[in-house]
Amino acid sequence: MVSRFILNEVSYFGPGARKELPGVVARLGFTKALVVTDKGLMKFGVAKMVLDVLDEANIPYAVYDDVKPNPTVTNVKMGVDALKAAQADFIVAIGGGSAMDTAKGIGIVSNNPEFADVVSLEGVADTKKKTVPIIALPTTAGTAAETTINYVIIDETKQKKMVCVDPNDIPCVAIVDAELMYSLPKSLTAATGMDAMTHAIEGLITKGAWELSDMFEIKAINMIHRYLPVAVEDPTNPEGRNGMAVAQYVAGMAFSNVGLGVDHGMAHPMSALHDVPHGVACAILLPTVMRFNAPAALDKYVDIAKALDVYTPGMTKEEAADAACTEIENLSRRVGIPAHLSDLGITEADIDALADQAIADVCTPGNPREVTRDDIVALYKSIL
Repeated sequence: MVSRFILNEVSYFGPGARKELPGVVARLGFTKALVVTDKGLMKFGVAKMVLDVLDEANIPYAVYDDVKPNPTVTNVKMGVDALKAAQADFIVAIGGGSAMDTAKGIGIVSNNPEFADVVSLEGVADTKKKTVPIIALPTTAGTAAETTINYVIIDETKQKKMVCVDPNDIPCVAIVDAELMYSLPKSLTAATGMDAMTHAIEGLITKGAWELSDMFEIKAINMIHRYLPVAVEDPTNPEGRNGMAVAQYVAGMAFSNVGLGVDHGMAHPMSALHDVPHGVACAILLPTVMRFNAPAALDKYVDIAKALDVYTPGMTKEEAADAACTEIENLSRRVGIPAHLSDLGITEADIDALADQAIADVCTPGNPREVTRDDIVALYKSIL
């Protein structure tokens, strides 16, 4: 069996790392940027922290800030037009997964115009050319989109999230600067952090996991467990913020290459149909989905329990699995994740439509335990 591992060409880490941007631009010979971000980051000055660096270095740029929290096909098409109008030769993506996913879509379509409809990118698209070069600066610690080959766009016509997987979309440079995350609200810190935890756990137990990916995911689980409460409770704590910034990246390095599972398969339609923030959707499902999957991955659950510091000598595998699931549930409650789907406005009448999309989602086949549509319905209902 041959396994593949794709990573960024170069990444920078640490508070203040955005100041490396001019050197990166000069080294790569770029001339003008399209900055892809959202209006919230512009309004609250987070994007300005990066734009100031560009201004000080006299690097020309245009701004496209129409990115939505759950980006759409229309967002991507408008961004393609913006890139062309700006005559930019690279993209600077500032934001969470939404901005970076939109940037990937823009870059891929711009260099592969046969996919101009965007919807044809769903799944594993046969693109021939790499994206327009992207330098990604995350402002949340969760999606790790700056180091993944995945992006998610909503098809407004079908009201579904399209998961796109393409080695050609990975940013050429990631700049992971924890200072860009200091103003992130507690609720968003918690949601994105639990998204990262879901990546790490699903990436560890997915069917495609192997020794190299396991190494990263186990470390990420340990780091997120340690640093997420600090980042939530003390938002400007440098150790907590930088710890989470690195941890989510580590999780992304692995899951991007091995896949995820039914937690993400069920979370995607919750965002597409009910506009639930992705991290909240993943987190509210995680303890229940973990318990469902435990019989198929007991050895890995022992590793999870050890990474969460809840394993004690003499535990059976089943006891270790139960301890791991309980600790993830406790962590979710500690950082303020809701306990029930009804807290998000989802009712039993919504479950059939959710299940239809979840069973067809590209992430679901990676689940370590075989899952049916009836299983998915039961999982949703169990946390109503």
